[in-house]
Amino acid sequence: MTEAETVWFDGKPFCCNGCKTVYEILNKNSLTQYYTINDTPGVKTENIDESIKQKYAYLDKPEIEKKLLEFDDGQTKVVNFYIPNIHCSSCIWVLENLDRLNEHISHSEVNFPTKNVRITYKGDKISLREIVEILASIAYPPLISLDDLDKDKQKSSKKLLYQLAIAGFAFGNIMLMALPEYIQSEGYWIERFAPLFRWIMLGLSIPVVLYSARDYYESAIKGLMQKIVNVDILIALGVTVLFLRSTYEVVTGTGTGYFDSLTGLVFFLLLGKYFQRITYDYLSFERDYKSYFPIAVTKIADNQEEIIEIKDIVPGDRLLIRNEEIIPVDGILMKNKALIDYSFVTGESLPVEKQVGDQLLAGGKQIGGFIEIEAISDVDNSYLTKLWSREAFTDDKIVNIKSLTDKISQYFTYVILSIALVAGLYWFARHDISTAIWVMTAVLIVACPCALALSAPFAFGNVLRKFGYHQFYLKNAQVIEALSKVNTLVFDKTGTLTSQEKYKIVFQGENLDDNLKAIVKNMSKSSNHPLSRLIYNYIKTNRNVTFDQVEEITGKGIQATIQNVTYKLGSASLVGIDSSDISTEVYFSKNNQIIGKFIFTAQYREGISGLFKKLKKNYTLYILSGDNDSEKPVLEKLLPDGVEYYFNQSVHDKMDFIQDLQKNNRIVMMIGDGLNDAGALQQADVGIAVSENTNVFTPSSDGILKAEKLIFLDRFLSISKKTKQIIYSSFIIAFIYNIIGLSFAVSNNLTPIVAAILMPISSISIVIYVTLLTNLLFKSLNTSN
Repeated sequence: MTEAETVWFDGKPFCCNGCKTVYEILNKNSLTQYYTINDTPGVKTENIDESIKQKYAYLDKPEIEKKLLEFDDGQTKVVNFYIPNIHCSSCIWVLENLDRLNEHISHSEVNFPTKNVRITYKGDKISLREIVEILASIAYPPLISLDDLDKDKQKSSKKLLYQLAIAGFAFGNIMLMALPEYIQSEGYWIERFAPLFRWIMLGLSIPVVLYSARDYYESAIKGLMQKIVNVDILIALGVTVLFLRSTYEVVTGTGTGYFDSLTGLVFFLLLGKYFQRITYDYLSFERDYKSYFPIAVTKIADNQEEIIEIKDIVPGDRLLIRNEEIIPVDGILMKNKALIDYSFVTGESLPVEKQVGDQLLAGGKQIGGFIEIEAISDVDNSYLTKLWSREAFTDDKIVNIKSLTDKISQYFTYVILSIALVAGLYWFARHDISTAIWVMTAVLIVACPCALALSAPFAFGNVLRKFGYHQFYLKNAQVIEALSKVNTLVFDKTGTLTSQEKYKIVFQGENLDDNLKAIVKNMSKSSNHPLSRLIYNYIKTNRNVTFDQVEEITGKGIQATIQNVTYKLGSASLVGIDSSDISTEVYFSKNNQIIGKFIFTAQYREGISGLFKKLKKNYTLYILSGDNDSEKPVLEKLLPDGVEYYFNQSVHDKMDFIQDLQKNNRIVMMIGDGLNDAGALQQADVGIAVSENTNVFTPSSDGILKAEKLIFLDRFLSISKKTKQIIYSSFIIAFIYNIIGLSFAVSNNLTPIVAAILMPISSISIVIYVTLLTNLLFKSLNTSN
C-alpha cells in the first residue's frame, strides 16, 4: 500500500475507505478482536445518511424484493448479494458478523472467490432495504443489477456434480465387490455370496447408465441426427455394450460382468469434464448490460418522486439520476450540468461534461450531484440495448474449428466398428454366432475411447487452471483450441493498449511554489473526480492547508478561499475561459488569474512495443479505435512496421471490419475492454476482454485477461499451440493401449480382470502424461510483478 493510497483516520492507517468506514462501528459494537486478524484496521461509519436511504428506496417495492430473495416463508428470508468491495480476511470477518450489528440478522456467510454474501434475516423485523442500508453504511454496498432479476441465469447447475458423485459411489463399491472374484475363483464364500454381489453391482450400475451417462447418449443422438460422428457416439455404444453384456452374464449366471469397467469409464469421463468446469465457475463470461444496469429508477411526476422498475420507463418520463447512479435509457439532460463516466461503454476512464439540452446515452454513470433527464426511448430501444440485438449477440458463435477429440474419433469410430465386424465374421466362420457376438462386444468394450476422451479435457483443464494462475481466464477448452488456430489479431486502442489508471501529467504555466502545491493538493483531496485523484497523487507534498471555505461545483471543479483569496481548480469554464483544445486539461487560477493547467495524456502500457514485435512474426495485426487519428504518429513510432491502423471506428464499424476479415478466411482474435468493443468481441472467433479488475464488469467474451498481463499474450498463444501438440501425442499412446486391448478382444481372451486392469491404467497414465507435459509449458513463464 503506497502512501498515496493510505487512508488516515483517528491517527490510524487504513487500507481503504471501506475499512475506515467500519472502524467506529466495530468499537461501538464491541468487535475490537477484528483487529487481531490484520495489522491494518478497517473503517467505520456514522449513522446511515439520507442519500443512502434514497438510493435503495426501490427495495421497499414487494415485487422487486420477491425477485431478489432466495427464500421467504413470511418470517425468515434469505438473500444473496454480490459485494465488489470484499478484498481481504478482515472484510470476510466483518460481513460474517452482521448479526452483531443488528439482532434481526440471523446469519451471514461469505463466498470469497465470488465475492458474495448470503444473509438470513427475520423478514418480519427488518426489511431488505434496511439490510442493504446497513451494508452500504459500512462501505460494503451490494451491486444490485437488472441481471439479478433473471433467476434462471443465477442458478448454476449442479447436475454434473450429482452425476459424478453417483458414478464415483458406484465405481468404488463395485470395485470392492468384484475384487474377491478376481483374487479367488472358487471357495465357500465365493460360491455363496458371489451371485448376491453380482446383483448388487447390477443395481448400482443402473443409475450410472441411466443418469450419469445420460449426457453422452444425448450428445451421440444429436450427432447422428446432424450426421456428425463425435467421440460420444463410441462412448455411448461402449457403455451400452458393457451394460448389456454384463447384465446378460449376471442374469444367466455365466460371469461377473464388467460393471467395474463400466462405472470406472463413466466416472473418469465425468471427472475430466468436472475438472474443466470448476476451474473458473466464479467468473462470468456472458455479461451484458443487464449485469450493470440498476433494477429501478426514480421518476418525477407532478413534483412527486416515484420508484419504478426500469422496464416500465416510457419516452417522455422525467427521471432523477443521483450521484454514482447509472443512466438506464437514452435521454435529454433537463436540469443541472452533468459529469458522465462512460467507461462502462467506451473503456475511457475520464468523465465528460454535458450541458442542459445535451443527449445522454444509456450506460453512463453520473458523478457529483443529481441531474434530471427526459427519456427519449424505453430500455428495449436504447442505444445500448440495440447493440445487443445485433446478430453477433443473438446467434451462437460459430468457430470453424472441430474439437480435436471429435476430429480423431470420427476415424477411430469407423476403424473400431470395422475391426468388430471383421472379428465377428471370423469367429462366426470358425465357431458359431454366440462366439462371434462375444468377440464383437469385447472389441467394443476394450476399444471404448476412455483414454482418447480424457486426454483433451485434462490437458485443456490443466492449461485453463494454469492460465488462471497467470490471470488469463478462459471460458472453456474450446477457446484454447480456437487460440491455437488464430492467425489475425485485432486490438482496441483506448483502455486496451493504453492504461485506464496511468496518465502522463504535465503542468504548463507558472512554477508552483511549495505553498501553491499544498493548496492544489488539498483542493484536489476535497473531490472524488478521477482527475482530482490523479492530481492529488501527482503533487508531492505532505503539507496540510486549512481553507476558510471550499466548494465542489458539479461538472466544473473546486473553488476554495483562504483569507479572501479565491482559488479555482477545474474546467476552462470554471476559470472563465474558452478552450477548443481536445486534450484533457484542468486549470488552476488565483483570484481569476490563470496560473497554469494540468495536461493529461493516456500512457501506453509498458511492454506493448516488445509484444507487437513478437506477435508480428506469426500474426497479422490491426488496431481499431473510436478516437481520431491524432495518436497515429505515436503508434507508428511505438509499434513495428506492418501494423494497420483504423480510426474513428464506431461499434458497428468494428463488428463489420472483423466480419470482412472472416469472409476472407481469417481466424480472428479481438482484444478489447469497454462495452463499445462487446460487438467485436462477440463477432470474432475469439474475444478477449482486457480488464484492470477481473471482478468488475467486463463485456461478454471468451476470456478475461488482467490488463497488466497483456504483454504476455504471445506466450499464452504459444502455449495454446503446444497444448494441441501434446494432445496429439497422447492420442498415440491411447492407440497403443487400444492395440493391446484389441489383441485380447479379437482372440476371445478378454476377461473382466483384463478389462478392469487395462482400462483404468490407460486412463490414469494418459491423465498423468498430459498433466505433466502441460505443467512443463508453464515452467519458464513468469508473469509475477
